[in-house]
Amino acid sequence: MIRKMNESDMPRCAEILCEAYNNDMWQCHWTAQTATAYLMDYFRVEKFVGFVLEEDGDIIGAMFAHEKIWWNNSELYVDEVFITPAKQRGGYGSTLLKAAEQYSAEHGLAGLTLCTNKYAPARVFYRKNGFSDNEYIVFMYKEQ
Repeated sequence: MIRKMNESDMPRCAEILCEAYNNDMWQCHWTAQTATAYLMDYFRVEKFVGFVLEEDGDIIGAMFAHEKIWWNNSELYVDEVFITPAKQRGGYGSTLLKAAEQYSAEHGLAGLTLCTNKYAPARVFYRKNGFSDNEYIVFMYKEQ
């Protein structure tokens, strides 16, 4: 079952974030405290859109997104999607993306956008769900 996210869901979402990303592939070192603070930053955004996926009353995955104004039509920017590792590859991530697509359509948005690591399996997952690599936008950063 997918439902709208509540602030009371943050501890469980932070726990799943740690489970999903503290591994050799992603090489993250989240703690419960940093994961909760990170997710709360998204949750507090004015145009936040969040979904949790429950199975047998337990949250097993989540999506953090926000509506992003764009010059021709606003879009839904997906900030985070994660599923507890024991449930990955079971169609749950695709289910969350479908909920986001439905939200986007119901609100007249242009579609969904996101960033992911090009070397991680997530890229294949997003392509399988209809996403394309963008040829005209480059993600850039500057280290301090």
